[in-house]
Amino acid sequence: MAGVLDTVNQRTQLVGENRLELLLFRLNGKQIYGINVFKVKEVLQCPKLTTMPHSSPVVRGVAHIRGGTIPILDLGLATGASPIENISQCFVIITEYNRRIQGFLVRGVERIVNMNWSDIQPPPKGLSNDNYLTAVCQVDKEMVEIIDVEQILSEVAPTRQDISDGIVNNGVTENAQKHHILIVDDSSVARKQIKRCMEQVGFATTVLCDGREALDYLQALVADGKDVTKEFSMVISDIEMPVMDGYTLTTAIRNDSRLQDLFILLHTSLSGVFNEAMVKKVGADGFLAKFQPDELARLAIETVQVQSE
Repeated sequence: MAGVLDTVNQRTQLVGENRLELLLFRLNGKQIYGINVFKVKEVLQCPKLTTMPHSSPVVRGVAHIRGGTIPILDLGLATGASPIENISQCFVIITEYNRRIQGFLVRGVERIVNMNWSDIQPPPKGLSNDNYLTAVCQVDKEMVEIIDVEQILSEVAPTRQDISDGIVNNGVTENAQKHHILIVDDSSVARKQIKRCMEQVGFATTVLCDGREALDYLQALVADGKDVTKEFSMVISDIEMPVMDGYTLTTAIRNDSRLQDLFILLHTSLSGVFNEAMVKKVGADGFLAKFQPDELARLAIETVQVQSE
């Protein structure tokens, strides 16, 4: 698999084009899974693992890679299936999610495919493992399932959800109660985290599941004669979403004179590969890597304070 990601740093041209590249892999059976290449740092043969006492059964051990110690999660176990066997013959996908580096143990890695987000759809109702899926797509007439990694990580290594003492006071809450925030994210875990954080400050929230749904919603408001900047003080949007991603949503908002003044924060687990050039390209007002409740709360508080002045 050496070289499969050699050109990953050249793939930023996909930004704003509603496209992504998926690294395809398999677990125990014939089912194909996918992960966004932007999340992937490296693919390698499974190294020697050191078991960690008292860790989750999903964590098969830790590996010492390039001077760091990285937990290796069995994606089979993590999604409720059987554990991956003969791991010395398997592969590890090293990723960065939510400012953390971890490896995912998989049976085999296939190839990279270039896709349009409009071809990525929410999982069908009733799919057996839909609790761990964020989307599906078709590649060469085969269904590819895209795993909700944020759901898995929230179960294996839960992060703090509440805002620290001292960030919110009566004055902050009183001001926040005058403001409404639109949250757009395809991950149910992320939606709940962001909603909880914003409501702890005092904001009202509306929650939607993808960029297309959000754009249609905003355009319907202006069609009804509403001023969206008075309806919403901020849009907090994920980047990776089926149907329409956050880059394309931002570009569409900026290109619509009725919406273009909305404050847009891109809030994503793509922490390792994002840079300021991407923010500027699509016209977002800011970027914040998931999920730090204190940082998100402070940024929202500061944004509405400026708007209130």
